[in-house]
Amino acid sequence: MPMAVEVVRARGHPNIRATHPTTFEITREAHLTPRGDCIIAVRADKAARDLSTAFKRAARREEALIRITIEVPSRGLREVVLARGHPALPFEHPTDMVVRRSGFICPRTIAIRANKAARDLSRSLIKALRDPGTEVIVRLEVL
Repeated sequence: MPMAVEVVRARGHPNIRATHPTTFEITREAHLTPRGDCIIAVRADKAARDLSTAFKRAARREEALIRITIEVPSRGLREVVLARGHPALPFEHPTDMVVRRSGFICPRTIAIRANKAARDLSRSLIKALRDPGTEVIVRLEVL
């Protein structure tokens, strides 16, 4: 049973490439240039600083395991990423949430040591996320 859960709703964008080898990002921003190769969704209804106090507290436990489910319900697509929390996660960024393969932490980071980055996500999911009409639901669970 999860200790804390957050649900983030976002949209697709024609410039989503999802080719970054070490991170993926969800942003509140509506505009995306082709250079944003780690971004998988835009127009999110939450960013790192908007996550609940309960979620932040649970994710800051040394042993925190975070399950990130990226889902496009309209197309029956789902991807699960496993990552870790850390006591130093600041959860301060006003527009972005970044999940990293590495242990690097900055205000945008919400999870580290992930088992997948943008380029590892299924190409059928990424193709769906290139449609600006696509709604994506990102479920963050601290286990």
